[in-house]
Amino acid sequence: MRFGLVGTGHWAATAHAPALSSTPGVKLVGVWGRNRDAAAALAARSRVVAFPDFDSLVQACDAVAFSVPPDVQAPLAQRAAAAGRHLLLEKPVALTVADADALVDAVDRAGVRSLVFLKCHFQPEPRHWLTTVSRTRWTAASARWITSALSRPGSPYAGSRWRQRHGALWDVGPHALSLLLPILGPVTAVTALRGQGDLVHVLIAHETGATSSATLTIQAPAGFDLIDLTLWGAAGATTMPVSRVGSVAALSAAVRRLVEEVEAGGPSHLCDVRFGAQVTSVLSRVEAALAA
Repeated sequence: MRFGLVGTGHWAATAHAPALSSTPGVKLVGVWGRNRDAAAALAARSRVVAFPDFDSLVQACDAVAFSVPPDVQAPLAQRAAAAGRHLLLEKPVALTVADADALVDAVDRAGVRSLVFLKCHFQPEPRHWLTTVSRTRWTAASARWITSALSRPGSPYAGSRWRQRHGALWDVGPHALSLLLPILGPVTAVTALRGQGDLVHVLIAHETGATSSATLTIQAPAGFDLIDLTLWGAAGATTMPVSRVGSVAALSAAVRRLVEEVEAGGPSHLCDVRFGAQVTSVLSRVEAALAA
């Protein structure tokens, strides 16, 4: 399956391009980005073509992988879907409910496949844990996504303007929600409180009667990173295991899953564009709670 890569930043260069270049049954045909020099450099390192515009890349491939800010991704992905191309999306799929819903509509109208890369779902240890815990009814959950992605000296994400503006809620919030929602069920109510910097504390009520909390920041002290999720209830307590599988291998697993869906059909993975839109909806509700 021929993939085109949209984006030329750090994540595109260190995760997407290596994953697409090394996944069996996949051919990375080229790169397009808004920065032509960066696109040419990434294409040269990947030994593929740097396309002069987005539409020419779309015409040359069967699927498009996106590694651009969410407000850039959403309209471009709609165009790719309208052209009949399958989509490998980044989180969040969009920054507004309207844009997320429009992307879902575009995918549905075109009948293409979509997958949102939410890393834990494509790492074997968290994935197996998620399958196991989803069979049990839980009372509550506590998630912590605390990283120094924006504060660490020399961080490749320090110059990310969309992360600087929207913070941890929109950057790492999707990771936490992608686990809390399938385990505890749809959201009925949210409240939230801001801390220092981009620190956000979120409280969620779920349809199952369970409650959950999430503490999110990408401005922790340099070198301090803490990512965990703990569930507790009548069955006891359990914490999500740490995976030894890195980003490139996890992304390659996501690419393989998308290819399998296209070639063999069958049900969509949980992390399709519709689930991505659900996550965006909850993030928007949290943002509204913070504003209030």
